[in-house]
Parts: sequence; C-alpha cells; structure tokens
Amino acid sequence: MLVNTKAKVGVFSIALKAYLPQFPQLVPEFEGQYAAFKKTLPDTVELVDGGLVTTKEQAAEAGDKFRAADVDLVILQLLTYCTSYNMLPAVCDLNVPVVVVNLQKVRCLDFKTAGTADWLGIAYAGGAVGEMVADLNRAGKRHAVITGVVEGGDEAAQKEIEDWCLAAQVRRRFRTTNLAQIGRPYPGMMDLYIDETNLYNRMGVYTKQFDWEKMWAIADGVTDEEAISEEVAKIHDTFDILGEYDEKLVHEMARYVLAFERWVKDENLGFIASHYDGFAQGKAGVLDSMLIPAFSMLIKQGTACAVEGDIKVSLGMSIMKTISGSTQLSEFYTFDFNDDVMLIGHSGSGDADFSTARKASMEMVPVFHGKTGGGFTTRFYPKPGPVTFLATTQDADGHFKFVVSEGTIEAGPELENGDTTWRTRFPMGAREWNNRWCSEGPTHHFAAAQGSWTHTILKVAEIIDVPCVVVR
Repeated sequence: MLVNTKAKVGVFSIALKAYLPQFPQLVPEFEGQYAAFKKTLPDTVELVDGGLVTTKEQAAEAGDKFRAADVDLVILQLLTYCTSYNMLPAVCDLNVPVVVVNLQKVRCLDFKTAGTADWLGIAYAGGAVGEMVADLNRAGKRHAVITGVVEGGDEAAQKEIEDWCLAAQVRRRFRTTNLAQIGRPYPGMMDLYIDETNLYNRMGVYTKQFDWEKMWAIADGVTDEEAISEEVAKIHDTFDILGEYDEKLVHEMARYVLAFERWVKDENLGFIASHYDGFAQGKAGVLDSMLIPAFSMLIKQGTACAVEGDIKVSLGMSIMKTISGSTQLSEFYTFDFNDDVMLIGHSGSGDADFSTARKASMEMVPVFHGKTGGGFTTRFYPKPGPVTFLATTQDADGHFKFVVSEGTIEAGPELENGDTTWRTRFPMGAREWNNRWCSEGPTHHFAAAQGSWTHTILKVAEIIDVPCVVVR
C-alpha cells in the first residue's frame, strides 16, 4: 500500500493467583500456553503484550499499556477459571471490543488418571466465559467469544481470530490516515453530503480539503524521465488501452500518477473523494481527461478514490480493499427482469484488482456522461462468483450505519457503453432485494468486493462501533 498501517492488538491472558502456590506446575504450563498463543496471531498486526495476569494490579498495568498504545482490539486468552477482576482493570477505560478466546489445550482429559492440576491447567474451558461476558456487559463493553481446542488445531477458531485482526486493521487505517476532499460532491446528490467534523468525531477520520487549482500543478515538478517511463509501463501492464489514443497522453498520465503517489505519501492519505465541475480547459482539461485511470492506479495501491465527491463510499471502499484486497465503487444500473438479475457497476475510477476475469481496460470517450469534459474511462471485469456489497449511510441525527448484503455474479450480457457493469443474482430475487436494500436508506453508491465478507464487515462494525444491517 502507498500508506502502510498496522493494527495494534492488545493481548493478555488471565489465571487465578490462588491456584499457583497450590499447584506450582501451573506457572510454566500457563507461561507456555500464553507464549504459544501469541505466535498464532497474524504478523500483520502489532501486538501490545499485556502479559500473563493473575492479579487486578497486573490487569491495571496491562490496561495502562493498552491505553498508551491506543489499541484497536483486545484479545483475552482464558487459561483456566479466573475471577473477572483480573480482566476488568485491563479494559475498563477502552472503547474497543474484547475478544474472549477460550481454547482448551487438549481435546479430552484422561478422566481415569487426570488430577486437579491437569484439569485446571489444560482442560478448564468455558468455566469463566460467562463471568467475563456478564461483567463486560455491565461495563458496557463490546465483546465476542471464541471457543475451541488447541490440540490437533482448530481452523474455525483460528479463522475467527485472524478475522478480528483483519477487521482491526480498518480502525487503525481510519484513525491514522487522512481523507482528501478535492472539490465538492456532485451538485444535488444530497445523499452524499456530509459533515466532516461529525465524521471525525464518530469514525475518527480526518478530512483535508484541497482545491483543484493545486491539483492541476501537482505534476509540474515531475521530470524524471526514467521514473515516468517505468510508470508508463505499469499503466500498460494494468490496462488494455482500446481504440485510438495518443501515447503522449499516457506519458502525461504517468507524470500525474507519480505526482499523486508522492502527494498521497506526503499527506498520509487513505481515502480520496473528488469531483470536478469546472470548464475542463487548459491544464484543468489535461488532468480531467486522465484523472479516472490515474486514480485507479492509486486504488490498486490501497488508497480508496471515490468519484462524485462521495466521502461515505470512500470509507466503504477502504474497508473492502483492506479486508478483501480489492474493491469497486458501485450503483444500480438496470434490471434484467427476464432473468431476474440486476446489473450493477459504475463509470470512473475503480480497482484493477477487481478485474479478475480479464485485464482491465481503458479508452477515450468524447464526454463523461453527466460530468464535465471527456477523456480516458476505465472498465473492470469481475469473474462469476460471490460478491459482497457495503453501503455507508447516516440517520437523521448524523449517526453512521453500514448496510451489507451478498449476491452472486453471473456470466451473461452486459451493457457495452464502456462502463463497468456485472450481472448479480440475489437469493430473494432482484426486485425484493432492491426493496429491502433501499428500505435501509443507503446512499446510491456502495462498495463491492468479490467473495463473502459479511462476517468480517460485522466485526469491522463492532470495532468502529457502528450499527450494521444485513440484507438477506
């Protein structure tokens, strides 16, 4: 990614101090289990180690570490029965979910020979979960429980842990990168309008405002012909360029891509929402003609770029890119009532990694429909298979809400107007899905990702503390 972020995950384990002098062998046992557990956490996150906690004082010390690091998630390993005072001081001042991991070391004790130390040390699963959750509820803390077994491996439990770590990455990206707003939303699209201060207060995303006059000059200092030639090669590697075009425009596009990459790093940008509604003359016209594929090159590298100035869909695109590896800004195109499917897609910048059926393409068009000017437009070709949609919307009080749903991309006839479109089938049928989806009040834009991602998005919503409605 152009701007790298790494989620911070607080991790600690707890055991009851009263057991330790009674059964001294439990100390190395628990230390070994905790060390082994930490190694199972993905290296894509930065661990903030709260240690093996057996007293409330140690729990308070772990909490100090977690607060100082501004952790995105806390994972608690239950080693044996333990009172909840060993947990609460570590999390009471945090506003992130606590994932209670309850993995029994062995699949089953030898009930004929196992003693109390064996029971407490390697097979006391579940005993403290209810107590922890009861007190997390009373403290108003978001939480989840993962139960499983270590012996022989537990793919389901491991997948849940990794999923939570992946979701935590979204919060870190929201809190540590900036959003660039260039221009303003498309006139009259009031569903896109947003209060940037409210966005910061509720989601932790800071917006930096930029004028188009600055963007027109952004490539003036890019003169390294070797770097430009390398970027030209990357553009050709990313896109099939259809129809007639002037290669000089691709050279100029490469200059702007290099300039945008530098700008993204300098401003620490994770999101860009832009819309140009000027006269597209002079330098403005040059940039406008190549802006779509230039921003697509940024999306490929991890910076979500939304057209029509839609900040809210840029958030969704960033979530999808972070958890799935690719994303596409989308909206409804048309029904095919003969086949009971919807055609979904969008014109403008998209993610080359979303084009899994064939290489993405771009071509010159004389006019961008409904927008100023003309130039290169892009098209992406997703392969058949599951697809997940995510909308970011708001209620009357400014509170954010996620709306998520899944369908299936199918092969078949699509619009051939140069825009990205694909056929999507929904289990409840196209018209009923459209009714249910729109009844949730999403904006007319939403982010798409190939694959099934609802469970991960629900974890993202829990971490960011945003309600999420699943349309199914």
